[in-house]
Amino acid sequence: MSEITANRTLDCSGMNCPLPILKTKKEVDQMQSGEILKMISTDSGSANDMTSWANRTGHKIVGSSTEGGTYTFYIQKS
Repeated sequence: MSEITANRTLDCSGMNCPLPILKTKKEVDQMQSGEILKMISTDSGSANDMTSWANRTGHKIVGSSTEGGTYTFYIQKS
């Protein structure tokens, strides 16, 4: 995956559902359309949760990765 430049970073490591989604929503709400948020989570449910949330809200996951129990998502605000 090529490097994606994020406008903001949100570290939700150590938080369990639903906190990563709630904090992501709050952060995205403060952003401008087209900006990208890098969200980091250690919650194993994040992959499904983030995909469902993005589909529901119209925001786009432009990249994601998993490494050693850490999940990273790049969310572009619609």
